Parts: sequence; structure tokens; C-alpha cells
Amino acid sequence: MTLRRAAVVVGAAISLSLVGSAARATPPDPGVFGTVIWQQTVGGTDYTLREVHLPPHTDTGWHFHDGNLYATVKSGTLSHFDATCESDGVYPTRSFVFEPGGPGNVHIGRNLGDTEVVLEVLYVLPKGSPFSEDAPNPGCDFE
Repeated sequence: MTLRRAAVVVGAAISLSLVGSAARATPPDPGVFGTVIWQQTVGGTDYTLREVHLPPHTDTGWHFHDGNLYATVKSGTLSHFDATCESDGVYPTRSFVFEPGGPGNVHIGRNLGDTEVVLEVLYVLPKGSPFSEDAPNPGCDFE
């Protein structure tokens, strides 16, 4: 191994150790799931209607979307937090939720209650995009 290559490997190892667990993606809690109800691609856009379930005391994990989402809370109360760790909305049954797309809109949905949260979500995403992109916890004292 050349000296230059060794320096790159050591630098990468130090960077990874400094990042630690704070940079890990935070996937949804066990039991959180979604079912596709309807899907259509028009031009370069995927339109997907999904029903998403969050059992009591679970969350979606920190994430963002590549496009906009429009949701209705069918049951329960969704607590929504942005990357500043502050609540940006509490949505009881029959509420409308809008989530703008892009990596600058990292957020987490949490079910802090004892009743399952059920959402009906319309995803408007660039063709072929995943429903969400996992993101690291931005430094909040909750996942």
C-alpha cells in the first residue's frame, strides 16, 4: 500500500469514527408498514396512494421524500417533527398533512398515543423514486 493510499484509508476511518451513530439512518420502528392501494405513472411522475400504519408508541424514522406528500389521518393522532427537533404539527383524526419534498425537509412522524395511527397518503414522486429516503437523526434526543 502506498503512503498516499494509507493516508486516505486512515482519514476515512477517522471520519467514520467521528460521525459515529449520529449519522446512522433511522428506519421506521418494527410494526410500521404501508400498503399500496393505487399507483399510476404519468410522464415522469409516479402517483401512489398508500395506507400507512403506525402502531402505538412507534415512529417513521427520520426521512425525507423526493417529491411532495399529501395525507389524511384516518385514525389516531400523528405528531410531526422537523430537523430542528421541534414539533411542526399535531394531526388528529380527519386532519390533512402536507410534506414538501427534498433533502432539506427531513422529518419524523411519531405516534405518541395508545391508538394506532392510520394515514392515507398520496405520494407525488419523480418516476422510480422510493417512497422515502432514510436520514440520520439531526441531533434530537428522540428517534
